[in-house]
Amino acid sequence: MTRADSSDGLAERAEKAAVAPRHEIESFFKETAKEVLVAFARNPNLQERDLLRLLERKDLPGEVLREVAAHKEAARNYSVRLALVRHPRTPRLISLPILKFLYLFDLVRVCQTPAAPADVKLVAEETILKKVETIPRGERITLARRGSGRVAAGLLVTQDRDLIAAALGNPFLSEAHLLRVLALENLPALVVESIAHHEKWSHRYHLRLALIRNPHTPLQLVLAFLPDMAVNDLRDICLDRRMREEVRRYVLAHCIERLNKKPPPLTPTE
Repeated sequence: MTRADSSDGLAERAEKAAVAPRHEIESFFKETAKEVLVAFARNPNLQERDLLRLLERKDLPGEVLREVAAHKEAARNYSVRLALVRHPRTPRLISLPILKFLYLFDLVRVCQTPAAPADVKLVAEETILKKVETIPRGERITLARRGSGRVAAGLLVTQDRDLIAAALGNPFLSEAHLLRVLALENLPALVVESIAHHEKWSHRYHLRLALIRNPHTPLQLVLAFLPDMAVNDLRDICLDRRMREEVRRYVLAHCIERLNKKPPPLTPTE
């Protein structure tokens, strides 16, 4: 077959894909040629379920996804728009504007879609956090349990004990998220105390350092943490101006005591 014949065959398939009735579209779902897929995505006979089936293919080129987004069924069907946002190859000019129209827990699904681009997930998280003040308390607690780690960390900054407990139990929450929370100015004391008493988080070394330097951590917990911390780390955190003077004195005294108990270095015998 000559190149001209191949080109003619491709053009013929594309022409057919653009207008094929629904009972003749099956073969086009497995098409590999971009030109044919672009034409197929324009087919006015495609219905919602056809577009969703096409979007299951993670290898679709951006040109095809643009045509899907422009299809009349995409405009009228929420599920198609959601699938477009979750697709790893959807152009940002298409996916990002859709985010603000998604339901709250569909935004959560976007954040938890492994193939979704990182910047799309980031905007989805920001959109969620902008909406949390307007949703009922019960939904906020559910969101704290099921949302991404960044969303859970954002929901931690509250005086609501149940919401704090839900966020701290979130499986996506990480130590890095909590370190950023503990560094916030004007963080409610209840949040600090909840982290300091938490069965999981209160045993993490770097979180303990952050809790020792935080002015809201109860003194008895600070004293309980000190024996497990390295002296050099304790001396470093004493430079933090947020630390209460009372705590600073205890920490420095603890460091001096431990250094005085340190055995002298061995010297070689003659």
